[in-house]
Amino acid sequence: MTPPRPEAVVLAARHTGHADPAGRIGASCRSALRGAYSVGLTLAVDAALAQRVSLCAVGPLAAKGEALQINLGEGPCVQALDRRVRVLADDLDDPDLTREWPFYAHDAKAHHIRAVFALPILNGSDPARQAGLVLCLYRHRPGPISDADLHTAQDHVDAADLLLLAAPLPAEDDLASAWLLPVDAAVHQAIGMISYRHSLTGSQALALLRAHAHAQETDLTALAHAVVHDHLTLPDPPPSGPTGAQ
Repeated sequence: MTPPRPEAVVLAARHTGHADPAGRIGASCRSALRGAYSVGLTLAVDAALAQRVSLCAVGPLAAKGEALQINLGEGPCVQALDRRVRVLADDLDDPDLTREWPFYAHDAKAHHIRAVFALPILNGSDPARQAGLVLCLYRHRPGPISDADLHTAQDHVDAADLLLLAAPLPAEDDLASAWLLPVDAAVHQAIGMISYRHSLTGSQALALLRAHAHAQETDLTALAHAVVHDHLTLPDPPPSGPTGAQ
């Protein structure tokens, strides 16, 4: 992994020991950028299972931009994590940029998001087996991001990574516990409950939760709360394979 720049180390030291480190990093990034952006920070709790949570959303576009990616399971953040590369989508009307996440692009534009820039960072020597952080910048107009803003955003996601590494080591099955917001924790609790009730893997349970949220036109987090706190039971997934077709 490339060592962080000194600016990132200084940023991490500035926010160490404070409550809500992700929110502080997001707010600091937004104020330091020269352009007008909203800032979201996403953590992939398990890259193999694609379980992602939003750690912060700062600015008018970030909350919806983050929620759409989690609800749909696609978007620049997801692509950045899967490919381990920056995704600089400077115009969501460009089909060449959005062909891997057309539903996200359509819904994001409906909420006045016209450009998204996703900057990933991964922990550990084997990125494919580790969780990853991604910082997303959302903008209401198309156009490229400046080099200065790109460097500023990268310094902030590097700082967030250093803060996460310095957090108390959580249990193996709860990698993000030190940073998760209560609303995000409900998603992971719901995945566990659905896995148990329906004898599914974690990725299958997440897919079922997302499919039901999409069918009901409801937010993924709201549905997770209903599963966890209101004892909502989702319908069984449709059978697959030759035996299920009978």
